[in-house]
Amino acid sequence: MSEPASEDDLIATIFAPIAGPGALGLRDDVACFTPPPGCDLIVTNDALVAGVHFLPDDPPASIARKALRVNVSDVVAKGAEPQGFLLAAALPAHIDMAWLRAFAQALGEDARAYGCPLLGGDTVRTPGPMTLSITALGAVPTGRMAARTGARAGDAIYVSGSIGDGAIGLHARLGTAPWAARLGPASRAYLEDRYLTPQPRFALRHAVRDHAHGSMDVSDGLVGDLAKMMRASGAGARVELARAPLSAPAREAIALDDGLFETAMTGGDDYEILCTVAGGDAPAFEAAALSAGVQVTRIGEVTEAGGGIVFLGRDGAEQAFRRPSYSHF
Repeated sequence: MSEPASEDDLIATIFAPIAGPGALGLRDDVACFTPPPGCDLIVTNDALVAGVHFLPDDPPASIARKALRVNVSDVVAKGAEPQGFLLAAALPAHIDMAWLRAFAQALGEDARAYGCPLLGGDTVRTPGPMTLSITALGAVPTGRMAARTGARAGDAIYVSGSIGDGAIGLHARLGTAPWAARLGPASRAYLEDRYLTPQPRFALRHAVRDHAHGSMDVSDGLVGDLAKMMRASGAGARVELARAPLSAPAREAIALDDGLFETAMTGGDDYEILCTVAGGDAPAFEAAALSAGVQVTRIGEVTEAGGGIVFLGRDGAEQAFRRPSYSHF
C-alpha cells in the first residue's frame, strides 16, 4: 500500500474518518464545540513515550487504547463527562500505513465507547521514540468537580477495582523476573492485558460526582498518589494496605515473590479511582458503585493534617516504602 503523499493526506485518510462533529472534518486549524449548559469545562493532558509508557513492540491497537484511556480516566475521576480530545502524534519513520490504520481503528472504537470524539491535533515525524500526547476535555455541572484538594478529615477513603495488576503485568511482559515463568498462563495473560489495556472506571463517574469530596485516578501508584491527594487537601490519612483490593492473578504472583506486594502498592498503571467520601454518605456511595457494576473498597480514613499519612502493612505495623510511586524524575 502506498504511503500518503503529505500530512494532509494522512489526516484525511487515517484520522478524519474517526473525528467528531466539532472537529470540522479536520480541515481547519481549530475545533469548535459548545459545552453543555450549566457545566464547567475541564482539561487534562497525558503524554505517552515509547520505551517509557509502553513498549515499542506493543500492538498499535493497545497503544491507541492506552493513550486515550489514561486521559479518560483523569476526566471520569473528576465526576465529569468526556467531551472530546486532541491528539499530537510524533511518529518515527518506520511507522507505516498498516500500523496507523490499526491504531486509528482502535482509537475510533474507544472514542465512540467513551463518548470522547477526536477534535483535532497534529502529526509530525520524529527521529526519536514515538510520542503521543492527548488533551482530553470533559464537562461537569458547575461547582461539582471532585478535586484532588477536596478530601476532608473524617472521610472514608475508597479505591475502585484492583490495585497492582498493571505494574505486575509489565514485569510479567518483560519476562526477566524468575517468578514470571512460574505464573499460571491465565494469570500471566490477565496481568499483561491489564498493563496493555487500562480500564478507566467510566461507569463510576456519576457516583463520584454525587458523593465524593476528593478524587483522582491512580496512575503512579496507590501509596504515592494517596499521599499527593492528602498533601493537596491539607489532610492526613490512615490506610490499611491489607485491605487494598488485589486480583486473584496478582495474589498468585505475590505468592511467588513477596516483594511484588510493594510493587503493587507503588508501581502505578492502575487507572483506578481513588476518592474520599463523607462517613455518613459511604453507604450511598457503595450502593451507587454497586449499581454501576464497579467494585469499590474502603481502605482507610482521612485524618487531621497533624496526624500525618500512615500506611499500615499487612502485619498491622506502620510501613515505609523505598519509592512510594513511579516518577519520571
